Parts: sequence; C-alpha cells; structure tokens
Amino acid sequence: MLGENDRRASRNRARFETDGVLALNLLSSPGSGKTTLLCETVKALQSELPVAVIEGDQQTSNDADRIRATGAPAIQVNTGKGCHLDAAMIEDAANGLSAEEGSVLFIENVGNLVCPAAFDLGEAAKVVILSVTEGEDKPIKYPDMFAVADLMILNKIDLAPYVQFDIARCMGMARRVNPSLQILQLSATTGEGLEAWLDWVRERRAGLLATRAA
Repeated sequence: MLGENDRRASRNRARFETDGVLALNLLSSPGSGKTTLLCETVKALQSELPVAVIEGDQQTSNDADRIRATGAPAIQVNTGKGCHLDAAMIEDAANGLSAEEGSVLFIENVGNLVCPAAFDLGEAAKVVILSVTEGEDKPIKYPDMFAVADLMILNKIDLAPYVQFDIARCMGMARRVNPSLQILQLSATTGEGLEAWLDWVRERRAGLLATRAA
C-alpha cells in the first residue's frame, strides 16, 4: 500500500514542481485551530498570490465551505472510515481543483497525529499545528508526526496565560524528536505572530519558483 502511495506521491510532486505549485500538508489533532488558521492565511495571502485548498475530513463539507466563503477555491475530500489522506486522493482532488501556476496549495489533512505521518502526498513540506489547549507532551507521545514535520506552529498562544502549558518545555520536546524543526508561535484568532507564518509561506514559494526558473 505504501509502495503505491509513494509512486503516486512522486507523480504529484513532479506535477506540482512543474506547475510551480507549492503544496503544504497541514497536520494536527482535532481542535487545534487548523481550519481557523487556514482561513486567516488564505484571506491574508489571496490578494497577492493565488491560493487553493484541498480539505480532508471523514465526513461533511463544513471546512471546505468555510474556505470557499473567503473567496478561495476549495475541494472537499471525505475519507469515510479512513483516518488520513493519501496520494491518490490528492491526485484526484488536484485534477478537479486545477490550481493555477504559481499557487500555494494548502492540504488540510484529517485531524489525527498518527496515520497521516506515514503518508507522503507529494507535498513540499509538512506543517504540524499544536495548540496550547493540548498537552505539551504531544511531541514525545506522537513522535513520528513531529519527526517528519518541517515546521511546527504553536497555535492559540493568546490562551497560554489561562491554561497549564509550558511553552518552553513543549518546544524542547519537539526539538528532542526533530532537532531541525522550525517552530513558530501565533494566534490565528488575534493575529499575533501570523505575519511570521505568512513570510515562511512566501519564502518557500519564492524558493520553489526560483528553483523552477533555474
């Protein structure tokens, strides 16, 4: 199964790179604020560059509807009993979405810190989102997810004064699992720290387009 997935992922990656599409795989447990962050990200970026979204959930189109309300194109993938997106789902969704050249394609994976870590979708980077309303020991309880991530976003930092969450300890645990992991702190609700995340996306897109041009 993983062998076929990896073949499809390679095909997706080649397609995205050829089209100059930066594909980012967003991962988290349920309730991390992933969709809220994605809505605010899309609203902030879509005036300067093309964006598109693939939404993954077991059921409903609620999250895709929220994205479409921002004016960005989005397609919903329902996995049924499946706990993750796979490369074949992304290939089919990308065919239906037809992201334009130079787009940032956000893939919001199913809320789960276990299964999605094992599946390459052909993305340029994996971004794991952890909120301060979750346990600070998540990186060592679910190490595979944090080990494969390129970036960790620590979300809902506006709530940090009201919950028992040691930010420094959490970041230390994450870097114990993945020493090269980049970490950003932000609040999707208040906008604190959001610009650093937007800059990270812009820089990754610029790097992809520069490599493609060369």
